[in-house]
Amino acid sequence: MKKLTLTIALLCFGLLSFGQTKNCIDQPYLETTAKDDTLVNPDLIYLDILISENDERNRVSTEELEAKMINRLKSLGIDIEEQLTLSDLASNYKKYVLRKKGILKDKAYRLEVYDSETAGKVLVELEEVGISNVSLYKTDYSQLEDLKLLLKTKATAKAKKQAEHLLAPLNQKITRALHISDTYYERFNAAAELDEVVIVGYAGKEKEEYKPPSIEFKPIKVESQVSVKFGIE
Repeated sequence: MKKLTLTIALLCFGLLSFGQTKNCIDQPYLETTAKDDTLVNPDLIYLDILISENDERNRVSTEELEAKMINRLKSLGIDIEEQLTLSDLASNYKKYVLRKKGILKDKAYRLEVYDSETAGKVLVELEEVGISNVSLYKTDYSQLEDLKLLLKTKATAKAKKQAEHLLAPLNQKITRALHISDTYYERFNAAAELDEVVIVGYAGKEKEEYKPPSIEFKPIKVESQVSVKFGIE
C-alpha cells in the first residue's frame, strides 16, 4: 500500500511539473535580442624578454645581462618581485651548442607593465644594455569581470525596451522574463605588436636627447549579447 501511495504521489508530481512547463511554453511570448559593447585600453601588458649570451670573443654572460636588466627595470620603478617572472619555470636556462664556440645560454623572462609609456621606456633601457629581443605576449584589462557584468545589464535593459516598443502598437504589454540567455565576446587586437616598433637613430644621440618610442596598443573590444523571452498580455 505504501509503494502504491508513493508511486501515485510521484506520478502526480511529474504531471504537475509537466503542466507547469507546458504552460510556460504555450503562453504567448516575445523574444528579443540586444547587445552592448565598448572599447577599453589595456592596463595589463605582458612582455617576453629573452636574454642571450653574445657568441663573440668578448662575450657578455647571461648573468651579467640579467643583472643589468634588473637594475634598469628598478630605475623605472618596476617591482621586480611582483612584475618580473621566469617564463620557463621548468628550467632556468636553455642551452645550445655552437660548433667550436662552446655552450651559450638563454634565459627567458616575462614582464608585466601597466601602460604603454612604461613599455616604451623598457624597450629603450634594455636596448642600452644590449637586450633587444623583446616581444609582446598579450594585453589584458584588469577590470574585465566588472565590465562584463555591466554590459550584460545594459544589454538586458535594451532587450526589455525593444520588447516594449514592439508591443506598444498592439496595445499589449510584457509581463515577466520567461527565459534569458547571454553570450560574451572578448576580442583582443593582436596587431599591436612590439616588433613593429623600431628605435631609429638611438645610437648616435645622447640619452637626454632621446625620447622613448610612442607605443599605442589598440583597445580591447568587449561585447555582451542577451536573448530574452518575455511573456505578453
